[in-house]
Amino acid sequence: MPAPRAARPTMPATVPGLRIGLFGGSFDPPHAGHRHASLTALRRLGLDRVWWLVSPGNPLKDTGRLPSIGERMRAAARVAAHPRVVVTDLEARLGTRYTLDLMEALVRLKPDVRFVFLIGADNWATFHRWQDWRRIAATMPIAVVDRPGSTLKALASPAARTFASARVPERDAAGLADRKPPAWVFLTGHRVPISSTVIRLARTRRNAGLPPLVDPS
Repeated sequence: MPAPRAARPTMPATVPGLRIGLFGGSFDPPHAGHRHASLTALRRLGLDRVWWLVSPGNPLKDTGRLPSIGERMRAAARVAAHPRVVVTDLEARLGTRYTLDLMEALVRLKPDVRFVFLIGADNWATFHRWQDWRRIAATMPIAVVDRPGSTLKALASPAARTFASARVPERDAAGLADRKPPAWVFLTGHRVPISSTVIRLARTRRNAGLPPLVDPS
C-alpha cells in the first residue's frame, strides 16, 4: 500500500495571475514604516496583495529574546489593518531557513502567481551579504523601497552595481511583476523615519529607567 502524501502547508489563498509582494522580516515589532512600504508597493507596483512573512527568526542573529511568532503575528495584523495586506507564518510552515529556500518553494508551489520580493533600501545596501544573494535576484523581481538615511548607500551598493543593467526605471514600476528576473526598481517618495531597531532600543531604555535618546538634529 503506497505511503500517504504529505499535506501541503496551509498558505494564503491565491488565484492564477495574482501579483503578490513578499515582505519578510521578524516584525519585532511591526510599525507604521512596514505598513507605509506595503501600501506604497501595492499602489506603485500594481500588486493585488502583499504578504507579511513573519519569520521564525533571522538565522544570522540571536533570537533568544525574540517574542513568539504568534505574538508578532497578532501585533503585525493590528498594524497592517488592510484587506490586501496578509500576515502569515508561511516560512515556519514551509520549514525554510533562508530567503532563497522560501522563494524557490513558493515558485514551485504557486507557478501561476507573479511574486515580487520587497526590501527596504537599508537591506539592499547590505544585500550582498545575504546567503545566495545573486540567486535570490535571479529568482524574483525585487522592489527596493527607499528608507531614511539609506538612499545613497543602497544605490551605490554591490547589489546595485552588480545588477545595474537589470534596474527598471521607476516610471515603469507597475510592470515589474511581469519582468523576468533579475529585475529591480528603486521606489522613492515619502519615507517614514522609524525602525524596529529604534523602537526596541527606546523600549529597553524606558524599561531600564533611562531617558530617551535625543535626536541631535
